[in-house]
Amino acid sequence: MKMGKVPILDTINKIPGGLMVVPLVLGVLTNTFFPGALQIGSFTTAFFKSGALTLIALLFFCSGAQIQFKTAGMALYKGLVINFGKVLFGVIFGVGLAKIAGPEAAFLGVTPLAMISAMSNSNGGLYTALASKYGDESDVGAIAVISSNDGPFFEMAFMGVAGVANIPLMSLVAVVVPIIVGMILGNLDERIREFLKPGMFIAIFTFAFPLGAGLSLQTILQAGLPGVVLGLMTLILTGVPTYFIFKWLVPRKSRRTAAVGAAVGTSAGNSIATPAAIALVDPNWAPYADKATVQVAASIIVTALLVPFLVDFFYRWELKRGLVNEHPTTESKSAAVEVDPKGEQL
Repeated sequence: MKMGKVPILDTINKIPGGLMVVPLVLGVLTNTFFPGALQIGSFTTAFFKSGALTLIALLFFCSGAQIQFKTAGMALYKGLVINFGKVLFGVIFGVGLAKIAGPEAAFLGVTPLAMISAMSNSNGGLYTALASKYGDESDVGAIAVISSNDGPFFEMAFMGVAGVANIPLMSLVAVVVPIIVGMILGNLDERIREFLKPGMFIAIFTFAFPLGAGLSLQTILQAGLPGVVLGLMTLILTGVPTYFIFKWLVPRKSRRTAAVGAAVGTSAGNSIATPAAIALVDPNWAPYADKATVQVAASIIVTALLVPFLVDFFYRWELKRGLVNEHPTTESKSAAVEVDPKGEQL
């Protein structure tokens, strides 16, 4: 008897952002119930537990190869637009609450430090995954600018912390080097560009598991309802406004869909370290760092699970109204994953 085939990939692709969300959830569940299985060492631990950064670097490298020099200007512009919306709305609520009521204040249990830390950092890997599916190569290339919010720099600037002018620019350089190297190779040889294109989706599928393996369900339980609220605030108060800013400021002829703007409605994985970093620079925030850290960790999980649905909602809304432009003037469709009329990856 011939064994029937299981449509695993087709099933995953029916879930918005499924290539990212499904392995992420599996990583969280594995780390929650079988954490020892990920710590046996060698290749198993390297691939399933500690390999997220390397695999994300692979994603950036392969994505960079899809950026053609003739569209780099639009990628830069889109990155600036998206980053402006994310950082502005990401810090304004937390800083405003702290200024009005002090650092010890809370909104529905969410502390100002947690808001500032979680809402202004975006998950670059998840943004790239969603931009690859719904956008074009200039949307993917925008990550080179968006990655600048990956860390406590903007938060410290808006909070007025002393010494923030000493920004370690080399940290930003280290993020964009894989993108630049990939871009150079892809522009020198079109065959290399095509060769590396499938690597984007392989990297997305593989880095999500170890990213999830760094979190657990206990994180949400410890954070309680405020942690979930923080995740929803991050999603709604940064993802939705950035969608409209992207829609207003990026010409329709130069974009496939404005839904990509909502893809930054997330909390970056390393934003979990932001409360401690801020407390280290300004000891006045130290008493609130531990509580904020737990709430930020919950926001990372909540936003990673929900932002694909938000982006897919805006994409379908535009699709029904004929607002999706399959042929943007950047001539960058080659970098996007083809999407059928139902919005599913082909």
